Amino acid sequence: MKINRAVCFIQFAICSLCALAPAFAADQGYPARSVTLIVGYAPGGAVDLVARVTGAQLTDRLGQSVIIENVGGASGTLGTAKVVAARPDGYTLLLGSGSEISIAKLINSNVTYDGERDLAPISLIGTAPMVLVGGSRLKADTLDQLLDAARARPGQLTYASPGIGSPLHLAGELIKMRGGVDISHVPYKGAGPAITDLLGGQIDLAIVAISTGLPYIKSGKLKAFGVTEAKRSPVAPNIPALAENKSLAGVDIGVWYGLFAPTKTPATVLQRLHADLLQALKQPQLINTLGKQGISIVGSSAAELQAFIRNDTEKYRKIVQAANIRVE
Repeated sequence: MKINRAVCFIQFAICSLCALAPAFAADQGYPARSVTLIVGYAPGGAVDLVARVTGAQLTDRLGQSVIIENVGGASGTLGTAKVVAARPDGYTLLLGSGSEISIAKLINSNVTYDGERDLAPISLIGTAPMVLVGGSRLKADTLDQLLDAARARPGQLTYASPGIGSPLHLAGELIKMRGGVDISHVPYKGAGPAITDLLGGQIDLAIVAISTGLPYIKSGKLKAFGVTEAKRSPVAPNIPALAENKSLAGVDIGVWYGLFAPTKTPATVLQRLHADLLQALKQPQLINTLGKQGISIVGSSAAELQAFIRNDTEKYRKIVQAANIRVE
């Protein structure tokens, strides 16, 4: 009996050490090889840009290559699910945004992960506003004129977004709620087709990222009615915030980008990544490149990012419930 107990104890100890081995391995000399930074979208979009600019700066500080891997599909959830399922050793990270971290689980019951529970937040990277734009044929030049036209013709004006449940769609629904107007939503598969139809007069309005809209606004091809954050954007100070209009007071919604790791990633690894990321966010090249896209650099503690996501999720939840937005 004593021998059997001793054998059981040894087996238990071995199993415990094996379970802890990945964490011990990750702690020792991290990083010892290249790090994969997953983007849940195709190359060329805003999330991809942030990942590549940030990844280049992290490469310099980590002393190992940060390789961008685009895992597009299902509004960013496929890439996010891959990170959630990855080994928690610091070698697979996510460049995440509100769409796949917060909104996905609110509108789609098929999403199996919880962005707040199943990912370890490292730091908020930056935020950017969206902008409400109209085609040149639209017979409204100011926000007040637009709201009056929408109230006079309920449901007849149309607005485009890059897809159902995207932050841009939710921004449009928030504008409708606050302004007490009925404008019909037309979802597109990406911003490109939406802009094409807006320029061609097939739709009246669109919610787009400010980086997407600015070239058309500056050329006079699109009218800008306002940005969706509470304050004006530094890259477009002449465009008012929608919240400056009494009818839209309280409209404050933007897009954001953050760095995440699988939950249970060792604390020492998360601390190393956090310290290096904060240094990366101070670099003039990164600040200038992202700043030209309307992205304001933030930087935060893990706890601050967690609280930010919690508040953002509740903001999205109210819009989703009020507008009854579902994707199956």
